[in-house]
Amino acid sequence: MDVTTALPVPSKVSIAFRAKFSPPGSLRPLYYHSALRLAMRSNVPEPTALDWPEIRSWRVQARRHLIKERLSCDKDLHGRLGKTATERLLQCVDLSQFKSLGVYVPMRGEIDIPAVISEHIARGGTLALPVVVEKASPVEFWRWWPGMPMKRGIWNIPIPVERELVLPEALVVPLLGFDPSLYRLGYGGGYYDRTLARARPRPYCVGVGFQSGMLPSIHPQPHDIPMNRIVTDERMYP
Repeated sequence: MDVTTALPVPSKVSIAFRAKFSPPGSLRPLYYHSALRLAMRSNVPEPTALDWPEIRSWRVQARRHLIKERLSCDKDLHGRLGKTATERLLQCVDLSQFKSLGVYVPMRGEIDIPAVISEHIARGGTLALPVVVEKASPVEFWRWWPGMPMKRGIWNIPIPVERELVLPEALVVPLLGFDPSLYRLGYGGGYYDRTLARARPRPYCVGVGFQSGMLPSIHPQPHDIPMNRIVTDERMYP
């Protein structure tokens, strides 16, 4: 079935939202994306119990739907919402107080943050990328700058050719999903949680993602570590 044939009648709110964000001459991409998000979210019911096996199974379903949603987003809309989130991050979070900043190479439709990177470099700061050196272990952060030689690491994720360890004072962390209590839903590997649990001192963490990834709760477990701030294309939390 063509999803567009089952779309609900747009409300006054959705019409205003489309008018603000849709590409000139076409309102369909945003409306399609919003309707698809609502349809898919309805297919991720809340867990029937709060024990870890049930939560873990629920998270697998939530991740699958959130990834599908993000990758289905209209390219132009995706870029503009990502830019809005990045601009809000720079306006609302003072990263100038941190000399070293951990960033990331975007994948699976994550928000690209070139403005954050270029601004930090202009201040004379140090950048670093997370590197998985051993599966199911904390990551290391290796010094990086745009244009430096790279190679493929575990899971073919680009990493710096040379290992120069950095202990970032702050991290900009990509979000797949999140909740209003600042807990992050990632891809399930637990790498950021392991890294933050071991870090002394713990870096200041800013999660950045799309508002469409917000969940009522990720049902946090003892091993989950919340962000200090979360920034999306619509607002900042808290």
